[in-house]
Amino acid sequence: MPEGAAAERVEIRRAEPGEAEALTALSLRSKASWGYDESFMAAAAAELALSPEQLARYPAYVLEAEGRVAGFYLLEPIDEREVELSALFVEPDAIGRGYGRRLMEHAITTAKRLGYRAMLVHSDPNAEPFYRAMGAELIGTVPSGSIPGRTLPLLRVDLEHA
Repeated sequence: MPEGAAAERVEIRRAEPGEAEALTALSLRSKASWGYDESFMAAAAAELALSPEQLARYPAYVLEAEGRVAGFYLLEPIDEREVELSALFVEPDAIGRGYGRRLMEHAITTAKRLGYRAMLVHSDPNAEPFYRAMGAELIGTVPSGSIPGRTLPLLRVDLEHA
């Protein structure tokens, strides 16, 4: 480590319901970093919005780096066997630091600990290579919840072998 450099402090902790607005804003900044225009972002805003109730009810975790929230994820149960990774976002200026990988690994560990056998991801097409590198398998497509006519990659992580 270079002289004077400090080890980066990174912590993953449970999200607080009061963070819903800030995490929604983070998800919008992160999504916009793919180069989507204003009309696309306006159409996707409602789908990306988080509520305090979601953060209180479902497993939701934030990654803090050097005292600021740099990313988060949210798991929402589908049934007793499957869970959906319904959100995983990293601040645009923090992309490339391994935070997405840390969050995904934490999400997999959390889902396994909770007894799920598979994790589904409705991925942004730009994020598909990341999820595939993390062990997800493309199993099909699903319609976008906010953009008519748009389809998204549907990926699955086999938690029994992850």
